[in-house]
Amino acid sequence: MNPAVPRLTAHQFRALYERLRREAARSAGDDEARGALCHLTPDRVVAAVAEVRLGHTVSLSAPIETVAGPDDPEPAVHRMTGPGPGDLRAEGLHFATDRFAMNVHGDADSHLDALCHVVFDGELYGGVPATSVTAEGARALSVGLVGNGIVGRGVLLDIPRLRGVPWLEPGDQVTADDLTAAETAQGVRVGPGDLLFVRVGHRLRRTRLGPWNAATARAGLHPDALDFLAARQVAVLGGDGNNDSAPSAVEGIAFPVHVLAIHAMGIHLMDYLRFEELVPACARAGRWSFLCVVAPLRLPGATGSPVNPIAVL
Repeated sequence: MNPAVPRLTAHQFRALYERLRREAARSAGDDEARGALCHLTPDRVVAAVAEVRLGHTVSLSAPIETVAGPDDPEPAVHRMTGPGPGDLRAEGLHFATDRFAMNVHGDADSHLDALCHVVFDGELYGGVPATSVTAEGARALSVGLVGNGIVGRGVLLDIPRLRGVPWLEPGDQVTADDLTAAETAQGVRVGPGDLLFVRVGHRLRRTRLGPWNAATARAGLHPDALDFLAARQVAVLGGDGNNDSAPSAVEGIAFPVHVLAIHAMGIHLMDYLRFEELVPACARAGRWSFLCVVAPLRLPGATGSPVNPIAVL
């Protein structure tokens, strides 16, 4: 952990949690059931279309991993189910078919966290009883809440670019001041309803140095960064790491950003994205905002989904 960034006591974290929860509920009003997506209004979706200038599309997802590693002990399984050996040279029609299985909330693959993903003090977001999550799936706040997709203005804040380094080292943390400074340096401002993407360089470090146990050491956001998101009324948060740092900045809470963003504020998270194609595309375009389309799978009762967000510049 960056020694220059203060740790929070359990009492300090609880006070931050309660304040952000109250502010989120007050801001959402009658639309609280949608979480922070209440800020992504139809007029803001329409306005986001104006971000398209070049007609250039960029994926923000990493290729799905199928080989076990220190950060992915249970990788996705891809198995071919057809055609059969005898079909490959046979005449007539045959189909290539396959099956896919994935641990959605791992430390390697790009995924979206639904609002039912975090259980805290026996509740889900909005005071929904945690017992609504059953062996058959979540009866409330599942990924079905975004079954029609999320479309809005995306903004990328590149923290390694701000600091003049290729990536942040595991344990380093991004503060609210970092986010504000990145806005100034990049000439962009995060606004209501935006999909905010924060780059820490996790993917580039993994590519250059190889995978490591990200469960115990990773760069991410400091809890005070959630004040920035609340003030700007951000609808969705995505990062190229877990969004949370490790070790945690909070005494006794391993994933404080997940608790604050999902449970207190109703913000859908996207973890382990990839920005290495988006960064040069934004730099060439001379701007760091774009139309973004997020289309999670329609998985009834699921706590999350594999995801492939598309930036359209």
